Amino acid sequence: MITMLAFVIAAFSATAQEHEHHHDKKEAPAKVPAAPPSNISDAKSAASIKDIVDHYLHLKNALVADNGKEAAAAGTALETAFKNFDKKGLTAEQLKVYQDVEEDAMEHAEHIGANGSKIEHQREHFVILSTDIYDLVKAFGSPNPLYKFFCPMANDGKGAMWLSAAKGVKNPYMGKKMPTCGSMKEELK
Repeated sequence: MITMLAFVIAAFSATAQEHEHHHDKKEAPAKVPAAPPSNISDAKSAASIKDIVDHYLHLKNALVADNGKEAAAAGTALETAFKNFDKKGLTAEQLKVYQDVEEDAMEHAEHIGANGSKIEHQREHFVILSTDIYDLVKAFGSPNPLYKFFCPMANDGKGAMWLSAAKGVKNPYMGKKMPTCGSMKEELK
């Protein structure tokens, strides 16, 4: 488990370096090897992960509905959830994973929150934010099952993934014009 976790942490570090200046370019999500979810023994840290996932899902649903204003509110709430994350109960390995994702995810949430009238710009940031949230869920688990989806047409034809609490396809990148574009790739428990 520790060897796999070290490999995942190395992959997260490489992913974080690839994301520098990501708001100026469009990238496909990084491939992160699957690792078994770790349990968070500390109730406050577990609640913090739940808050992050809940705000991410709110953001995803706002983009599905083509509602940039609501997506901005969710982005701001997500940024706050990261700022308020209780790290005290994390192991050293969990803390490393969280810290590798935190700054990048907060930057994307901030950009989404500041651009309520620019939904395509929000969607560009949602590409990498989704990868960051996926990385957290893979490392820490989720209080409820989540589903990873992929749309090959998103991100200027490079494809992009997202997480959902529902099994049905509701595409946040295409919104109302192509709501069912994509397919489920993984179930996360």
